[in-house]
Amino acid sequence: MEIYEAIRTRKSVRSYLKQGVDKDKLIRILQAAQLAPSASNRQEWRFVVITEEGTRRKLAEAAGQRFLAAAPVIIICCAETDRHVMQCGQLCYPIDVAIAIDHITLAAVSEGLGTCWIGAFDAEKTREIAGIPGHIEIVELLTLGYPVDSSPREKHRLQLEEIVHYEKW
Repeated sequence: MEIYEAIRTRKSVRSYLKQGVDKDKLIRILQAAQLAPSASNRQEWRFVVITEEGTRRKLAEAAGQRFLAAAPVIIICCAETDRHVMQCGQLCYPIDVAIAIDHITLAAVSEGLGTCWIGAFDAEKTREIAGIPGHIEIVELLTLGYPVDSSPREKHRLQLEEIVHYEKW
C-alpha cells in the first residue's frame, strides 16, 4: 500500500473480528516502530504486546472501555526514559513514543489491520496487570486487529489554510 493511501484510510477502529493477528504481520508492524526516529536516537520506546484474552479483559476494565477486550492484540506503549528534555523544553519520550505509535498505525493499515489509540486508562492498574516496572512510563494503549468494518471513513479536518502558516504566523 502506498503511504498516502495508508494515511488517508487510517481510522480509529473500535470493533474487531475474532481473528488473531498473524505473527509475521505483528513482527513487521513492530519493526516499523523500531525504525521510527527519536530525539538523539535515544530509542526510549518499549512495547508490551498482550494477546491473552484474560489479560485483555483486565486491561479493558482498567481503561473502562469494554471494546479493548475484543481486540486480538493490545500494545502497551511505554518508555524507558531518563526524562531528557530537548532544547525546545519538551520531554523526548512522549513525542518519540507517539512517533513510534504512528509508525505502527500506518504499518497496520498496510497489513489490512486497524488500530485505536487509547489515552483513557488507569496507568497504575495497567502497570500491575502487565507487570511493568515502576521506572517505566506508560504512555498509551493501542488496540490492533482486523476491523469488522474495513470501509473508509470520511475525515472532517480543518482546511490546510487554517492550520498552516508560511514564513510568519
